[in-house]
Amino acid sequence: MTSRNSYHHGGLRQAVLAAALDVIAAEGPGALSLRDLARRAGVSHAAPAHHFKDRTGLLTAIAAQGYDLLADTLADAPELSERGVRYVRFAVDHPAHFTVMFQPELLRADDPALLAAKDRASAELRAGVTGLGSVPDARTAGIAAWSLAHGFATLLLTHNLDDPVGDRDPGDVFRSLTGSMFGPPAA
Repeated sequence: MTSRNSYHHGGLRQAVLAAALDVIAAEGPGALSLRDLARRAGVSHAAPAHHFKDRTGLLTAIAAQGYDLLADTLADAPELSERGVRYVRFAVDHPAHFTVMFQPELLRADDPALLAAKDRASAELRAGVTGLGSVPDARTAGIAAWSLAHGFATLLLTHNLDDPVGDRDPGDVFRSLTGSMFGPPAA
């Protein structure tokens, strides 16, 4: 998308989102500038504001998109441990989304699209806990499972696990980790 006409063909929103994800993956959300993203998309500096209003709106749209992608990734996982593996894989496959999604100070907390996407992702996360059967406190079990997957994914993305994980698939390492901690899933 390098032509100024791309805005009129309906591709500006996606072009700006894609450019923003590239910037976040390379430099973090602090490096985002709507003016720079407009330049990358080949449109006027004011054009992105038609879709996102401001930087917070853009980051909120990225987070909403990320939560929807996460919900899709978690859907139909057969068990809680596999949801954890999928959570880790989501973080690896979508590091920019993952980074933005969990920084509420960057987002419009009352945005309807964000709230709907978060609800979808939360429902998918909770669905894994309900499959555990008789757990004394399902809410606490859910928090523990999410903390484990999120912590592992965060440590992985910040390169704190480069040596221990090495060339192995992060999902397989996480599966092994949960298996050694909690034993194999119930048949």
